[in-house]
Order: sequence, then structure tokens, then C-alpha cells
Amino acid sequence: MDLTYSKFLAVWQIIALSLSAVSFIVAILILIIHKIRFSSISDYKQKYDYLASNDSRMVFMSIVAFAVGLTLIINTVYDDTVAVSVVWFFVRMFIALCIGTLIIYISYLMMRFAYPTTLEKKMKKWRYKPRVNSKTGHTMKLLSEDEEDVHLDEGMQAEENVFSVDYDVWVDEETGDVQIEKYPGHLIAYQCNSCGFKTMKLIKEEIVIAPTEHADGEMIKNYQCNYCSAKRSKTVKVAKLSQSESHYKLPAHLHFKNEEKVDLVSLEIHISTGKTRMFEFNSTKQASEFLKEFKVEEE
Repeated sequence: MDLTYSKFLAVWQIIALSLSAVSFIVAILILIIHKIRFSSISDYKQKYDYLASNDSRMVFMSIVAFAVGLTLIINTVYDDTVAVSVVWFFVRMFIALCIGTLIIYISYLMMRFAYPTTLEKKMKKWRYKPRVNSKTGHTMKLLSEDEEDVHLDEGMQAEENVFSVDYDVWVDEETGDVQIEKYPGHLIAYQCNSCGFKTMKLIKEEIVIAPTEHADGEMIKNYQCNYCSAKRSKTVKVAKLSQSESHYKLPAHLHFKNEEKVDLVSLEIHISTGKTRMFEFNSTKQASEFLKEFKVEEE
């Protein structure tokens, strides 16, 4: 065996082991820092917002750091075989990179399709955990969709009506103190430049250049604010024609029996791209209105 190659392997072994230890420590530190930052937040709404903004990202970063550490560790095994020829060094490196990449890729798929369900459960825990009035120490009551409207202004109600924003209203029944919290809605609506509320919805689409099998088309999307009636439009491309698809059309009226006994309505919508979207509502009326408004948004 070449003496230079032998010295290189010895140095490589030390560097790889050292860097792998650093990677594993970084992976653990990311989770610890994430936990400490989350635990340091006392407000339940802020905990919810922190999880929504950071949880998936921090967990995935930790997994990536772990995968890098594992890749480096694999690059130190079977050193006797690798010492025979430099070819085995590159074979080992290739296998290690494949394993590390596979771990990251599988983790990415899990974080994108499976983990959101787990994250949603975490977030719901803090969203619906009883609030305590900071002034009196009294436990506050979460109002139902029908009860909360009296505490929301017209703009807030308009945002809820188009499902772009969902407001939770907590009330201290002894003092009358009200706490209003804002959460993302089930459907996408854009912020109106006139009134500032997220009530700008798509109302009409006009094809100005029809697409063909060989060329893209052009369409004008018209939006209108459900609160102040302001309008705007934008031009988008229409993809080339492909095989036609049948679309399911909702019945004109949805009827549910014994609605007063329904505590929660859960909808699971399967999209042709393979994605699944889950929605939950407090009443059948709200679910019915949502279905009439629902459109698959382009991503």
C-alpha cells in the first residue's frame, strides 16, 4: 500500500470522525434550542404562531445535520478494505452519499406529506387551550361561530365569510373582557389594497387567448373585495390543452340530519395531483358554505 495514501486515510479518518461528531451535536442542539425557544413563550397564541413558522423547519434542519453526520461516519468504516485500493475509497464515499441523500429525501417527503398532520395536532392544542384573563386570572370562554360575530367588526366578519381568516373570540364572563385572536383560514384570499382586509376573492375568469395543444393561452382573472367591493384583475398564462378531465359538481343544496347534534365536521379532499387536504368546521352550515366556495388553488 502506498505510504502517502495510508497517511491520507489516517488524516481522513480523524477529520471524518470529528466532523460527524460536530454534525450530531448540531442536530441535537437544534432540537434543544427549538424546545427552549418554544418553552420560553408564555402566550398560547404566540406558541401557536411559533410552531406554525418554525417547527417543521427546525425539525428538518436537525434531520439534515444527523444525515450529514451519518454520511461521515459511513466514510470511516471498512478501513482495511479501503486501504487496499483508492477505488474502494470512492466506492465507500458513493455509498455513504447515497444513504445520506436517501435519508434527507425520505425525511423531506415525510415532512411535506405526513408531518403536517402531527404539527396540526400540536398547534390545535395551544389554539384551544383555555385562555386566562391576565387582569383577573379568570378562565375565559371560547365563543361559538354564531356568538362571536357581535365582537367582530364588519371587515373581520367579511374575512371569515370568505374563509380567508378565522377569528377566535375569548370572553371573561365575569368581567366582560374580550380577547380576539387571528388565525389563517381554510381558503386563500388576498389583501385588498383599499380596505386592508383579506377579502379579495376571485369572481370571474376570462380566456382572452384560447390555449391549443401546441401553445399556451392567456386568461384574465378578475377579483373583487367582499367588504369594500374594490376590484382588480391580473393576466395569467393558461397551460396547453391536455386530456379533458371531468369535474365533480356540488348539489345545489346540502342537507344534514340532526344538525344540532353535530360537534365537529371534518372534510378530507383528495386532489388529482395526489395531495390530500383536511379541513374542520364547527357546524354543518359552515362546512356547506365552504364547499360552495372551495377551489383548488394553483401552487
